[in-house]
Amino acid sequence: MIPKYESIMSSIRRTNLDKNITRDERGVSEVLGVIMMLAMVISIMGGVWVFLNPYLSDFEDNSNWNKATGIADRLEDRIDVVGDSPNGTGIRHKLSMQNSLLQGVSNVELWTISADLVSSDQVSIRSVSDSSIGISAINETARKVSITTSDSHWEESFSASQTETIVTYNLISQGWKIITVYDSEDVPIHRSITYPISGLKIITSLTSGEHEINIANNARIEHFANSQWEINQFPTILFEELASGEFRISILLTNIEVNGTLGISSTFGIDILSSGTLTPFSGFSYNLRFAMSNEIAPVITPQYNELWLSDYYLNRASGTLDSFTGLVPYERSSGSDGISVETQGVPLYLDVNIQQVVVQR
Repeated sequence: MIPKYESIMSSIRRTNLDKNITRDERGVSEVLGVIMMLAMVISIMGGVWVFLNPYLSDFEDNSNWNKATGIADRLEDRIDVVGDSPNGTGIRHKLSMQNSLLQGVSNVELWTISADLVSSDQVSIRSVSDSSIGISAINETARKVSITTSDSHWEESFSASQTETIVTYNLISQGWKIITVYDSEDVPIHRSITYPISGLKIITSLTSGEHEINIANNARIEHFANSQWEINQFPTILFEELASGEFRISILLTNIEVNGTLGISSTFGIDILSSGTLTPFSGFSYNLRFAMSNEIAPVITPQYNELWLSDYYLNRASGTLDSFTGLVPYERSSGSDGISVETQGVPLYLDVNIQQVVVQR
């Protein structure tokens, strides 16, 4: 009988083998655990980033908007100071424009102001062409007309007429123009001024698009992408009653001309200089009429007129126009034909000042 062979493994060797198998299985589990943990951390971080990214973008946009608003505030303050300064004086201002662009905007508004300077006649001036005007005087006291621009002066006499007198001149000017009509004794009886207004624009890049701040004629007009235009400040027109019982209307215009280009730079300095103040009206006036048009957006001019005529609309609705004093529409109630003043027969003092400011690097 042949004995059956039986492999006998020592208990020590079997124990060591079991330990090796257990150690290998535990090593694989640790690697997978680390990978899964890293994947989970990355997923959580990605989710947090996706969740917070809009808030971070909004925070950055708000910070850039605040900086642009601060730049506009400082520019307006310095322009106000320079506007009241003598001709040729000014200040130098340093700007930090990391996320914004400053540039000039030309002829953004056009103002026309006319009034009789005496109560004995009513004069009207009509534009016939670029080189001729028509003059009409109810009492036929007009005898001479002069036209003054920023760089020239012209005048011509004419005879009294019951009909409109057509006057032709040879002045070519793209800037402001003052037309004054005189009587036979060279006394000014009527004056009309046309003045184009320029300003500044601050453009800031935001996530939703470009944001604009327009600084023009003491007003501030803002616009966000995909939103309506917003007027934060309006031009300065003040109607008030004096202690003597008379009325005064004050109109302050500010023109900002950019000399050359301001360029693109994160930090640069600009000179803000005064070119003097023009005062076409300073005294009693009659039959006042003023009109303006704003070219920034079609909705700006109607909003200006609505603000200036708000008291008139309230009194018209309450039926108290018989005793109303203040700004009234010239013809159409919207003010699109111009704005006049109702004083109920009380003398009106007209004060018009035009501040002229130059900005350059």
